[in-house]
Amino acid sequence: MKEAFLYDRLDQERVRCRLCSHYCLIGQGKRGICGVRENREGRLYSLVWGRPVAQNIDPIEKKPLFHFLPGSRSFSIATAGCNLSCHHCQNADISQLPRDRTGVFDGLRLKEVEPSRVVAAAEKGGCASIAYTYTEPTVFGEYVYDIGLLARERGLKNVLVTNGFLSPEAVEKLGEVADGANVDLKAFRDDFYRRICGAKLQPVLEAIIGLNERGVWLELTTLIIPGLNDSREELTELAGWIAANPGPATPWHVSRFHPDYRLQDRSLTPASSLIQAMEIGRRAGLKYVYIGNVPGQGGEDTPCPGCGRVLIQRQGFRVSYNRLRDGSCPDCGTRIEGVF
Repeated sequence: MKEAFLYDRLDQERVRCRLCSHYCLIGQGKRGICGVRENREGRLYSLVWGRPVAQNIDPIEKKPLFHFLPGSRSFSIATAGCNLSCHHCQNADISQLPRDRTGVFDGLRLKEVEPSRVVAAAEKGGCASIAYTYTEPTVFGEYVYDIGLLARERGLKNVLVTNGFLSPEAVEKLGEVADGANVDLKAFRDDFYRRICGAKLQPVLEAIIGLNERGVWLELTTLIIPGLNDSREELTELAGWIAANPGPATPWHVSRFHPDYRLQDRSLTPASSLIQAMEIGRRAGLKYVYIGNVPGQGGEDTPCPGCGRVLIQRQGFRVSYNRLRDGSCPDCGTRIEGVF
């Protein structure tokens, strides 16, 4: 347990958490919406610092990040908890554990893993980066920050895989250690965020802009859910916003939905919907639009925006070949945006 950062003591009993855009007002002995930050005698504590529930070595493409050290390994780590309650969460067993099964969460006796051990494990595994992923890294922000500082010292990159519901203060703080991020831009309607995720759209948009302004390499992902966020009108607005804000070089991953958790009344996303989303993105001026969760169809390849030739070919999370030379197309010399 560690005292949290980014909170205000309002009086002897109440605190205001400023880590995410819920800005939870937390009374004595209570926890924020995430379920992992608790007020103890007027001080806010992280209940998950040093207590990972998952540690794995993944290809960076799994995050997904396609323009960030392609073909490299990323040491992936998560704690329990999330500040959203998405009906379609694919990792609900750990992200929603403090909410859905509070007693089980409180009873967990997880072995403490110091930041130095995380960095050492990443180095031993031949990883080029550490990814804070699977659950929402914002809610274990102190752990992210402490690991991230050590990782930077050892020459490792730091990657956030986030829902983007950060406060501006958290964008600034975590932006000090983040080199790359994939932000899950779940929809372009506030109603979707309120009904399906228990959040709001605008703070996510502001966080994307904030991370981009701090120089964090950004890629965005939208899970296309039939009947909820897949209309041509909404996707056109979303793609246009990306092109106008973080910019046309921002990779956009449009991914196939499969029924999960509390959203099992929807069907698998048709391939035609994903192709439509890709075409909408390209018409909006986006240079790099990818189709996710449908391996082997060419939607994961990186074409040169100059000459159209394939520069990086992928099969699922595996890079088949990478023809980039110093971040540029070897055929026409076009510079490809990213971290290579």
